[in-house]
Amino acid sequence: MKIVCIGGGPAGLYFGLLMKQLDPAHDVTVVERNKPYDTFGWGVVFSDATMDNMRQWDPATAAEIEQAFNHWDDIELLFKGRTIRSGGHGFVGIGRKKLLNILQARCEELDVKLVFETNADNDLAYADADLIIASDGINSQIRSRYANTFKPDIVTRPNRYIWLGTHRLYDAFTFDFQRTEHGWFQAHIYKFDENTTTFIVECPEEVFLAHGLDKANQDQSIAFCENLFKDTLQGHKLMTNARHLRGSAWLNFQRVVCEQWWLKNENGSHVVLMGDAVHTAHFAIGSGTKLAIEDAIELTRQFKLLGDSPDKIGEVLSTYQELRRVETLRLQNAAWNAMEWFEVCGKRYCDQLEPEQFMYSMLTRSQRISHENLRLRDKAWLDGYEQWLAQKAGLNSPVPVPPMFTPYTVRGLTLKNRIVVSPMAQYSAVDGLAGDYHLVHLGARAMGGAGLVFAEMSCVSPEGRITPGCPGLYKPEHTTAFKRIADWIHTNTDAKFAIQIGHAGAKASTRLAWDGIDQPLAEGNWPIMSASEQQYLEGVSQVSKAMTRADMDMVLAQFVASTKAAAEAGADWLELHCAHGYLLSSFISPLTNHRSDEYGGSLANRLRYPLEVFKAVRAVWPADKPMSVRISAHDWVEGGITPDDAVEIAKAFKAAGADMIDCSSGQVSKKEKPVYGRMFQTPFADRIRQEAGIPTIAVGAISEADHANSILAAGRADLCAVARPHLANPAWTLTEAAKIGFTPVSWPKQYRSAKGQMESIFAREKSMAAAASAK
Repeated sequence: MKIVCIGGGPAGLYFGLLMKQLDPAHDVTVVERNKPYDTFGWGVVFSDATMDNMRQWDPATAAEIEQAFNHWDDIELLFKGRTIRSGGHGFVGIGRKKLLNILQARCEELDVKLVFETNADNDLAYADADLIIASDGINSQIRSRYANTFKPDIVTRPNRYIWLGTHRLYDAFTFDFQRTEHGWFQAHIYKFDENTTTFIVECPEEVFLAHGLDKANQDQSIAFCENLFKDTLQGHKLMTNARHLRGSAWLNFQRVVCEQWWLKNENGSHVVLMGDAVHTAHFAIGSGTKLAIEDAIELTRQFKLLGDSPDKIGEVLSTYQELRRVETLRLQNAAWNAMEWFEVCGKRYCDQLEPEQFMYSMLTRSQRISHENLRLRDKAWLDGYEQWLAQKAGLNSPVPVPPMFTPYTVRGLTLKNRIVVSPMAQYSAVDGLAGDYHLVHLGARAMGGAGLVFAEMSCVSPEGRITPGCPGLYKPEHTTAFKRIADWIHTNTDAKFAIQIGHAGAKASTRLAWDGIDQPLAEGNWPIMSASEQQYLEGVSQVSKAMTRADMDMVLAQFVASTKAAAEAGADWLELHCAHGYLLSSFISPLTNHRSDEYGGSLANRLRYPLEVFKAVRAVWPADKPMSVRISAHDWVEGGITPDDAVEIAKAFKAAGADMIDCSSGQVSKKEKPVYGRMFQTPFADRIRQEAGIPTIAVGAISEADHANSILAAGRADLCAVARPHLANPAWTLTEAAKIGFTPVSWPKQYRSAKGQMESIFAREKSMAAAASAK
């Protein structure tokens, strides 16, 4: 094959030498616009996994790179006058120029042709090439030429950064955060050779502009950074090697994702994007070079497996794209999480979190590192952090306590731990009455170790029920039934009992879930109402009438009566349901509120009635008992509630006296397009907690102790609500304690004989898995 690599970065050079090594008969040329052995940039970061791959595919290159590597194990945080260090993270760095020089020399050794000082912006100029690798970087001219085919999604991010260097040498990957009168700056600092350290300075756009850095030249920008970070620089200067850039050399990161990675041009040559031309990963996790090198390895692997002759190129490229797309998206998502953390940390974390928790939040920013993964990396540091968290919660334990097992106090109530059994509709009430089923269902979960157990939404009127099988709190016998449950839980467990009250609004008068969820009743439907006239299922559901002032007064009185009933029943906690398209939610979302009176229009107006209800309910709910509000923090529909809105909604309920926001999302419109994934709703709880300054409950795809501990330890929420796993296993909390080896947790006395057995089973499984992985 005749192969031309346009762009002499890591991707083009490494692919060229690998293919020449695979078959010396291949005619391989790498075309680079810069001079021989000349490049720009400071240090780049590798992972151990990438080095393992390089050792397998070209041991000679790997060995030379390893000799030039700088390895460091620790991450150090400089923040609010504190220095905090954690180990076990295992990074390796090398100067970009050194890396490219090694790859260039290896190409020459293998007779790869290197053509320098040539700007190859036209793939058609290489008419005799069988394969053209467009490894021409983030501003790829080849990608732009065929944009309609490659369909790049390019997002310019808001933060500004400047890539500098210094001769001050650091023995850890260091992050330095400095506050100015206009906001926060952060520096990403790591040594990459025996003389030089990369020093990236980053800040939000508004901070950049407030300091006038948009008008500064490079020398002025460097002087500003030297002064800002003078304590860590200790008299050393900052340097730039970007004199070729105009202006101040402050950049905005661009995230690149391409739908299609290859094509066949009009000459009949196959053209494939590689490296930054096809995907970028933010420097916050340092995976750009890793992606480029592993692109080259995977494409070579496919040529080796499927055949490296011209007739196989199409098949190889199709397989290559399919395989690499999954891995690169995984890394890009992690990089995106890390990037977003740094973009919002000045607004969301720097002022709000203490240094210890800030460090934990920073270490877990990409969501690739979990609580137990941190324990593997640096057990001593995590043990110390767990003890710090436990002390903040009022514990003085001789052993580290996982965050989910620390107590939580709000008003006059203390929960024994941070795990909540979510309110989950069971559709098993008769005429609104919670019966034996509910006693067994809720009692079993209270026995299972959770700190707080929620009954499903209890409706404030017969017309407010979702289905005929939903429980209510609108008759004296309903109060008696819930009192029976509350008394049983209080007598037999140390869990607390919560009741959620709500009105289904336009989603009322539907069938039991297993008979057709959200479908109207086959017969016996009752009239329904909502903020505005609407149909939840277009063309299928009943049409709700728009509430009048009289309707609003009536429903408010029903909420107050239900609240009094919940207190009489002995509930420890009350939650007002303002989410999921139900009646109060229908006022909040612009998708369902089309009113033209004072209860429609602006968010403040749309919140008016839910806040009226909340204030009336809070006024009759016992002052020493907590009250939370469940909201839909994102409608997942254009024109609906956004996370920005959710912060303002939370602030409004906080001002009205709410103790906590239960952060759910969606279920307001069937046009929703949610993005699912593990802990997918936790970012809403995190943002609301930090920006609205109110405690939160995280919900949604939290399925194991590692999830809960990571969320709580990072301060992303104060409680974790677990739903489906509690349906599958009422003793989920006790089971997860045994899985992670936390034995001090107490079991119900009737079940204690099983405690040691379960703990020993999980301990044995963990030991066997460790032994197997060590082989």
